[in-house]
Amino acid sequence: MRVKIFGAMILLLVSFLLPVTVQAAERTIIILIRHGETDYNKEGIFQGALDIPLNANGLRQADLLAESLKDVPIDVFIASPLSRAYVTTEKCAALHGMKVAYTDARLSEASYGDWAGQLRSDIKKKFPREYKLQSEQRWKFTPPHGESLKSMQKRYRAALDDIIAKYPGKTILVGAHSGGNITLLCSVLNINLNHFNQFEQDNTCVNVLAYENGEWQLLLMNSVEHLGYLYKGME
Repeated sequence: MRVKIFGAMILLLVSFLLPVTVQAAERTIIILIRHGETDYNKEGIFQGALDIPLNANGLRQADLLAESLKDVPIDVFIASPLSRAYVTTEKCAALHGMKVAYTDARLSEASYGDWAGQLRSDIKKKFPREYKLQSEQRWKFTPPHGESLKSMQKRYRAALDDIIAKYPGKTILVGAHSGGNITLLCSVLNINLNHFNQFEQDNTCVNVLAYENGEWQLLLMNSVEHLGYLYKGME
C-alpha cells in the first residue's frame, strides 16, 4: 500500500510539471536515483568506483523502487555503467517495457584509490587524521590515488547538461551513486561543496529536479518512502 501511495505522489508531482502548452515544451524532469544496497554498503567497506553488485536486500529495494515508479511517465532511462546502478535502473525500465538507453561513465562513483575495498574501521585505525578529514570534510581531502569531489562534480554536471540538451521536454530517470548525486545537487543549486555532509542519499532514494529556461528546481530529495520509511535513520 505504501509503495502505491509513493508512486501516486511521484506521478502527481511529475504530471503536474510535464509540458501542457507549447510555451512550456522545454521543461525537463530529471528523476535522479541511487542504487540499491551492496555488501560493501552493509559491511562498511570503501566502495567508490569498484564494481560491486547489489546484494539480496539491494535487489529487493530495487524491485520496490521500480514498482513505485511503474505508473510514472518516464521517457528515457540512463545509468552509470557500474552494475549496482545499472541493475537498479534496468529494473525500473523493465516495468515500463523499456531498456536502459545508454550508460555514461561520467556517472560512476568517485574512486577511493588506495582505500578502495578496505574496511572503514581499518582505515580509521591506520590513518585516524586522514579518516577524520575524509569523514568530516570530504571536499578538502582525497584518498591516496583517488578522485576529488570537485573532479566528480565536474563530470556529473557535464553528463547532466548533455542529457538536458539531448532530451528537452522529456522525463529522464538517471541511475547513479550517492557521492555523485550529492555533488550534482550542489552544482545545480549553486551550493558550495563544503555543504556536502548536509546531504544524504539512501539506497534507492529518489530525487526529482525540474529544468526550464536555464533554471533548476529541486522538487524532491532522498525519498525512500517506497521502502517503508522516510530515511535510513527510521528503518
